[in-house]
Amino acid sequence: MDKIIVVVLNKGREQSIKRFHPWIFSGAIKSVEGTPKEGEIVRVVSNHGEFLALGHYQVGSITIRIVSFDDVQIDHEFWKEQISKAIEVRKSLGLFYSDETNVFRLVHGEGDSLPGLIIDFYNGTAVIQSHSIGMYQLRNEFAEILHELLEEKLEAVYFKSNKSLSGRGSIAELENGFYGTDHSQSPVIVKEYGNKFNVDFIEGQKTGFFIDQRENRHLLMDFAKDRDVLNMFGYTGGFSVYALKGGAKHVDTVDASARAMELTDKNVSVNGDIDDHKSFVCDAADFMKDIKDKYDLIILDPPAFAKHRSALSQALQAYKRLNQKALEQIRPKGILFTFSCSQVVTKEKFREAVFSAAALSKRRVRILYQLTQPADHPISIYHPEGEYLKGLVLYVE
Repeated sequence: MDKIIVVVLNKGREQSIKRFHPWIFSGAIKSVEGTPKEGEIVRVVSNHGEFLALGHYQVGSITIRIVSFDDVQIDHEFWKEQISKAIEVRKSLGLFYSDETNVFRLVHGEGDSLPGLIIDFYNGTAVIQSHSIGMYQLRNEFAEILHELLEEKLEAVYFKSNKSLSGRGSIAELENGFYGTDHSQSPVIVKEYGNKFNVDFIEGQKTGFFIDQRENRHLLMDFAKDRDVLNMFGYTGGFSVYALKGGAKHVDTVDASARAMELTDKNVSVNGDIDDHKSFVCDAADFMKDIKDKYDLIILDPPAFAKHRSALSQALQAYKRLNQKALEQIRPKGILFTFSCSQVVTKEKFREAVFSAAALSKRRVRILYQLTQPADHPISIYHPEGEYLKGLVLYVE
């Protein structure tokens, strides 16, 4: 076995590690004893040589993603135990054997002490997506572990590449495809609170479906009855299906992607509500130019406007403009569900942007709910950055 490379931190930079934060930034590193390969496990010590953690090395701002704060052997049994713990959490949530829901997040990166690893479960198919080179290199081992732990519950494992890793380390070409024999298909039909959805985990965004909005979609049903609903950035129509199930008078779904709108129409149709729904392939700004008094329930769930801190200011302005447009035009006594999935936009900053939009709209606005991601997307108490999804439900007079 090769000797593990040691990374030494600058004086005083060990404090966040002792508070169990899972990231080590490049500026915290004093020296590296050797030349680690990207994706390699390294040993992290303080300026005085005290052991701190073991983690995956990767060139970039986040240089090390910690996989263990204990000095242990990182092997098959280690990974199996970590994934087993994640599965136990989902069982405790009642998701794993639910008759009503068979789509959920099985592993949520830092929230499950597996930074850089996402595993979503779609009615028998596990979709693995890696956000670090170290986790990507372990994808086959993870697939084996899933088959060991899930047995008859698991029909197939699919690897969904993260394009940001392309050309990094020893990765010549990212691998997409099934592990072993293809026993599945895409799209696959899943159930969420009894609602049916076609999920295209091969061609779709992320791993195919925005699982993180499950509880927020369910809440929407309480407000939808007899309302005219606009679902902006609708993707594959999750909010639209729930609005129709909640008794909406009519629902319009808008997205710039024609493929997304095709899946939206399929999802609405498979749930039997197609007569009260219409989809539009259109730019959001163009569609919202003139919708005055047309809708009394609007959902704004845009893609991440800021993926890096350098784009934060611009993103906050975009959230302000978008929400102002909706607040100005929604009918009196209307309900606005508005979200941000940008990790660098804190819930405080997002709320400030929406506050500014409300002030500019000159409407009286109440906050009814403050929303976040569901329990199968857990947040490590030591890693507040993991709270990426934030939302508000607003009542507009």
